[in-house]
Order: sequence, then structure tokens, then C-alpha cells
Amino acid sequence: MITDADTLAEFRSSVVSFAAQQLAPGALERAHEVDYPRDLARLLARQGLLGLSIPEELGGQGAGLAAAITAIQAVASQCPRSADIVQAGNFGPIRTFAQYATDEQRERYLGGLLAGDLLMSLGMSEPGAGSAATELATSATPDGDGWLINGTKVFSTHSADADVYLVYVRFGPGLNGIGSVLVDRGTPGLEIGKPSAYMNGEHWCPLYFDGCRIGPEQLLLGEGGFKKQISGFNVERLGNSARSIAVGRYAFDVAKDYVLTREQFGRPLAEFQGLQWMFAEAAVKLESAQLLLERAASNGDRLGLPTAAETAMAKFAANQAGFAAADVAVQAMGATGFCEDSLVEYCFRRTRGWMIAGGSTEILKNRIAEHVFGRRFPSRAT
Repeated sequence: MITDADTLAEFRSSVVSFAAQQLAPGALERAHEVDYPRDLARLLARQGLLGLSIPEELGGQGAGLAAAITAIQAVASQCPRSADIVQAGNFGPIRTFAQYATDEQRERYLGGLLAGDLLMSLGMSEPGAGSAATELATSATPDGDGWLINGTKVFSTHSADADVYLVYVRFGPGLNGIGSVLVDRGTPGLEIGKPSAYMNGEHWCPLYFDGCRIGPEQLLLGEGGFKKQISGFNVERLGNSARSIAVGRYAFDVAKDYVLTREQFGRPLAEFQGLQWMFAEAAVKLESAQLLLERAASNGDRLGLPTAAETAMAKFAANQAGFAAADVAVQAMGATGFCEDSLVEYCFRRTRGWMIAGGSTEILKNRIAEHVFGRRFPSRAT
């Protein structure tokens, strides 16, 4: 596990150097590509940037959470889109899968996932269950030694391209009735719907399960598995936070260089106090969020999992900071930053989306308030 500050700094430097040579060229074109870049995923895998967050005993590299967020941010500093692949290979469904899969399941999927040959998508949200994830209705009904899956999933990242789906399902009533299964693309009864285009540039497909039969080998977590899945979701928020800060900082740095050289009224834009204060406030937000993120990752490496309160604080601060920085960048660069010919415009859209994905900023504030007051504040109507 990489936890020493000097070692992490060396690791970051080496990843930045690689990304500057291999990823920075073509970064703008890559940002506007729709399909998942498989060749790029394989390149990042060969560079050793996938599986950093997964313990060695589970088949990963065991470098730790701090190393994984360092890799994400180092790559994003040169190519914001490429950071998505590093995220997918370290956080999200891949970590939940690696932690709770059987040995046979890991042997079947994990090698391909970490080599960039396979892609996993999470089927969690439903038309009637978003932030209220416990209200999901997709059912798993016993059928011989397997189950029949029926229901609909929406807003699943990488759903258009994924090879396998980690799907939250209901085996029975209540919270304890929720678990998860693995469904391969092409399984009879699974229909991948027409993709919808989103503001962040991604295309996601609804997933329709109509009598989709899976065998016992596809069960990940049975009844009572929901709390385990959500504990893994806290880790996923670190990847979201890392990209929010890094992509916001990318836009911030581009705009900083722009206002240092762009002249109006006979002097550089950077000499106008209104712009100075905008950049000063954004810088403080970015640095503060980074410290909260590093605390959560460091404690997660030390304790095994980051706490829900620390990840909520980190994601809330990171989402706010990343979008604020990108917003400042667009405003400072005017029409130049608002144009698709600039990655600043892309960064603006991406950072806005992360304020919703992975737990909205409003839900995060609820979790933080529960930590502050030491009690739960149920949202469900009584």
C-alpha cells in the first residue's frame, strides 16, 4: 500500500509524465467521443493504473485509496476524459464486486476488468427509486436454483457499453430484502434500451429485465446485502470527488493562463480585482476540498473503509469546488471558454453532473447533518 507522502508524490509525477506524453495529445477530441475508449482502457491497464484500490488478496494491486485518487487526478491534469477510465478501474461497481465476489466470480470477470477488456456498469437507480434507493422495485424471484429478474434500471454509467451489470434487486420486502446480482450483456430477458444523451456528454441506456433468468453463480449478495453494498458506495464517492476537484482544477489552470495573457483596456485581465477575487475564492475551495478528500482516503487506507461522514464531506466539498472553479473559468474566458473548441466547456458540464451522480449534494448535506447531531433524520414520510 502506498501511503507515504513522498512516495505518493513520486507516483503522481510519474503518472503526470506518462499522461502528458500519451494522453494530452488528442484530449479535446477524446472528450467529445461517445463510445467507451477500450484501447485507452487497455493502455491505462498496461500502465498499472487499474486495480490500485483493490487489495492484493482480492486480485488487485493493493496500492490503496490514496494511490487511486492520485492516479485519477494525475491523469485528469492532462486529459480529463481519461480519468473516467481510471475511475472505472478503481471505484464504483468494480470495488464492490471485488470485495464480495466469490473466487469463481473474480476468476471469471476481474482479470478482464483490470486488463481493460471488460467493463462493468452499476444498475441501481430506477424510475421510482433514485436518492431513495431502498424503494427499488426490480425483483429477483426464485426459479429452480436461480432467479428471474424483472424491473427497470436507469441512469447507469457505461450502460451503453458494459459487458456485465451489477444490479441491485429485491429478493424480499424491506431493507433486508435487497441484494445484488451479476447479469451479462446478452442474457435472454435483458433488453438494453435506446441511449439518451446527457449534459455531461455521456449516453446512458435504460435496462429492461423481463423474466431475465440468472443462475446461482451470478448471485453477488443475497438478502441482507444492502448495507454491505452501501458501505462500498462510500468508497465510490472518493473517485467522484477526485475527478470533481481535478477536472475543476484543469479548467481553473487553463483560465488562469488565459487571464494572464489576454489583454483588455491595455492590460492583462489578471490585473482586474474582480477576476482576482473570483480565482482566489475558487483556489481556496479547491485546496480545502482536496484536504478533505485526502483525509477520507488516508483514513480509509488505515481503517479499511472511509467513514460515511468523511466521504460525504469530501464529496460535498469537491462537487462544490470543482463546479465553482469550472464556472469561474468559463466566466473569465467568456465566449472562448463557452465554446466546444475548449476543454473548459467540457469541464463545466462534467463537474455539474457530479453534483447529482453518486449522491446529490443535498443528500450529502443530510448525511453530514446526521454526523453533526449524532442521530438519524429519516426522509421517509411517516
